[in-house]
Parts: sequence; structure tokens; C-alpha cells
Amino acid sequence: MLADDIFIHPSAEVHASAQIGKGTKIWNNSHVRERATIGEDCNLGKDIYVDVDVTLGNRVRIQNGVSIYKGVNLEDDVFVGPHVCFTNDLYPRAFNKSWQIIETFVHKGASIGAGATIVCGVTIGRYAMVGVASVVTHDVPPHGLVMGNPARLKGYVCKCGLPIKSTKTGKQAYKCPSCNETITLSIDP
Repeated sequence: MLADDIFIHPSAEVHASAQIGKGTKIWNNSHVRERATIGEDCNLGKDIYVDVDVTLGNRVRIQNGVSIYKGVNLEDDVFVGPHVCFTNDLYPRAFNKSWQIIETFVHKGASIGAGATIVCGVTIGRYAMVGVASVVTHDVPPHGLVMGNPARLKGYVCKCGLPIKSTKTGKQAYKCPSCNETITLSIDP
């Protein structure tokens, strides 16, 4: 343990210029690059790579084998399952002298299932959920549940993560059958 209850596994490499929030844990063989900022109470699993200038919010959970490249932005309470693949350039070539970084935004409370691929340039809305092994090529609305290759909107989920029923278009309020929270969504036809 380090100051402010930060834990960095001895096999992890964290650059001196990285900022790590109190209560954060960084596990085996992870690599946090220059000027990265990681919020409080985060948990970075085994074999995580956090690129230069990346910012992670508070209480972010990243499971094993994930790379967070420059241009990927994760807000508070985001969950990233094992082996999720983020990209940051739409037209990569090994011989290019410079990359064109295309930003990706994952908003508060969103969850991304194991093995999903997130193509750069998309926004994943608040409390949205991406299914296991999905390939996300378009924006995901707040509370949206997407699955498949390419990922398609299959429904909506509550803040607690369970599906809520939506059958009407327009601005609608839905009550979660599990936690009883009411969610208001603008649903396009």
C-alpha cells in the first residue's frame, strides 16, 4: 500500500507523472503511462494498459486484459469487462508517422461486457449496457441495451442494470421492476 490507501502491485509499472486517486488498486503487470489520471476507488485488473493523457473517473472497474488508449474517456462508475477492445484511429497503418486520434466517450455508470469491441468515435450513454462480444459502431443512448455484431439496440436497462420494458415512442417514464426507480427516456420510433 502507498499513501492514501493506493495499492500498486509490484509487477505494475506506473509512471511518476501519473495521478492516482485514493483507494485505487492497480494489479499485476498493468502499465499506466505519462500524465494519465485515475480517479478514486478504481480497480484496474491484471494486464491493464492506460495510455498517455487518459483520464478515468472515480469508481471505474476495469477487468483483466483491457487497453485504454489515448482518446478513450471513461466517466465515474464505468464497468469494463475482461478483454474489451477500444480503438482510437479509424484508418491505422503501421507506417504512418502520426495517428489521428478519434475520441470515444463512455458516460457515467455504463457497463461494457466481456470481449466487446468499441470502435472509436462513439458515445456510450449514461447507464447504458453493451452485451458480451458486441461490436459497437454507433452511439448507444442513455440506458440503452445493445448486443450483437454490429451492436443493435435491443431495449433499455435501469440504473441497477436490469431490463425495463419500453413499448411506446416519445418521452416515457418507466419504473424498474427490481429497484422501483423511475426512469424517463426519450425514445425514437
